[in-house]
Amino acid sequence: MSLLTFPHFEPRFPRPHWSLPVVLEHQARACPDAPFLQWTDAGTPLTFAETNARVNRLAHGLAAAGIAHGDKVALFLPNCLEYPLIWFALNKLGAAEVTIGDSFKGQFLRHPLALSRARLVVTTPELAHFLAEVEANLPDLESVVLLDDPHSPAVPPRFRRVRARTYDSLVSDNTADPGITVGPRDLAAVLFTSGTTGPSKAVLMSHAQIYFFSEEIIQVCRLTADDVYLTGFPFFHANAQLESIYPALIMGIRCVLYRKFSATDWIGRIRRSGATVTNLLGATMAFVAAQPMRNDDRDHRLRCIFAAPVPEKLCAEIQQRYGIGAITTGFGQTEIAMPFLSPWGVPLPSGACGVLLDQWFDVAIADPETGEPLCGEATGELLVRPRLPGVISDGFLGMPEKTLETWRDLWFHTGDAVRRDAQGWYYFVDRLKDTLRRRGENISSFEVEDVVRSHPDVAECAVVGVPADEDGGEDEVMVFIVAVAGAALDPAGLLAFCTPKMPAFALPRFVEVIAELPKTPSEKVRKEELRKRGVTTTTWDRMARAAQGATQT
Repeated sequence: MSLLTFPHFEPRFPRPHWSLPVVLEHQARACPDAPFLQWTDAGTPLTFAETNARVNRLAHGLAAAGIAHGDKVALFLPNCLEYPLIWFALNKLGAAEVTIGDSFKGQFLRHPLALSRARLVVTTPELAHFLAEVEANLPDLESVVLLDDPHSPAVPPRFRRVRARTYDSLVSDNTADPGITVGPRDLAAVLFTSGTTGPSKAVLMSHAQIYFFSEEIIQVCRLTADDVYLTGFPFFHANAQLESIYPALIMGIRCVLYRKFSATDWIGRIRRSGATVTNLLGATMAFVAAQPMRNDDRDHRLRCIFAAPVPEKLCAEIQQRYGIGAITTGFGQTEIAMPFLSPWGVPLPSGACGVLLDQWFDVAIADPETGEPLCGEATGELLVRPRLPGVISDGFLGMPEKTLETWRDLWFHTGDAVRRDAQGWYYFVDRLKDTLRRRGENISSFEVEDVVRSHPDVAECAVVGVPADEDGGEDEVMVFIVAVAGAALDPAGLLAFCTPKMPAFALPRFVEVIAELPKTPSEKVRKEELRKRGVTTTTWDRMARAAQGATQT
């Protein structure tokens, strides 16, 4: 019996045109007056022609500021309408965006800026204060562009060396295309993925890869010219950029943007915006399902949700309650796009994440120790390689040894355990690597450990992910600690110590003080044992303590 695979498809643009500047210029000519980017459902959409004109004005301003083909510029911003305009403008020049989470601080902020050697950062006056704190450790950083943020007005910091300028100073009067040739294999973006035995890795994404990633969403959601896409997920992630905004650009349709995701106003936004397609991920499905029922829950145009993962019970609840025709899914990573997608109209087996796009990928399930392929329905590490160039990443920025390790034997080693059934459906089983994902954010266990270990009462520590309370397939951060001899480590004091040094999403929820960490003969921490142990009656729980304090108050 032949295995089920995803239907073969012809992308909207031919492969030589898989370049964002080419796609944007085409749409500005093909559908100039069609609405494209809309800031909230109350905003007036920018048409494709208006978007292109604004992007060109920014591109000329950035060029005047010294940005050229091959440069990397960091975007350290909250969601705002200017974000995609700056992203597009950089790509028009053949430069690449370096995306940085707007909650980053300290070492979490310094690392991506140092690794990318970005000479220019676009940020807000409020976030610029975190930049000023690490300025001395960023010798390549020359200038900071400050974009006013009406939600968080703040006085910008005084930089010692770095030059600060206003966003308006980048806006030129020239609306013509810069005329720079940007090909499919040119670098488009640097997105960060979590590290395990080292800092977060910077994924090099070509224009071909970000186009193909977006084309996959078009196919799995069956986008049409009548669709409207909605997103409130962070713009510094692939989900918003490559699974919402760029698909809308390719299709020539409207994309409605919000500052943050809102579960309480989820269906309200969908109704007011006229959205027909949106995304959910992880715990956000549980948050939506938990909202109070309303008589007008089915009063909307939403026809499809792309979600990953897809908990069976939650999907059934959401589809039934809101009357949504389809919830589609897929499986992949920033480095490899999505080798598995769910075919439209085909019932999804419980726990499955999709079938293989054999038109574009080869995959193997291998023994994680030896790399030897496994037969039948055995569980092993997923290995991936492209059938055509450009659809997966070219490597990690500044980490050649990690690139060689991950792409060894001419396969990309995902670090994820999967299995395939006899029909051709693939199932995610577990993480083989020590990465965590909480509320849509990838978390480096190494970087969290680095901060925790700097506490004077901590001798050793190990960070693992334990299942979150919500049925969304995500983690809570748990740290196991061996205290310094004679020290009485206070978990609350430890968390207070860590709070100014890391983003809130990376802050451990659970703290367990133990006598020693389980280790291999070569002194590596056996984190699989810690994950199995998980939360016990002796575990300190930050959320429980906060709830207890609120009750006492």
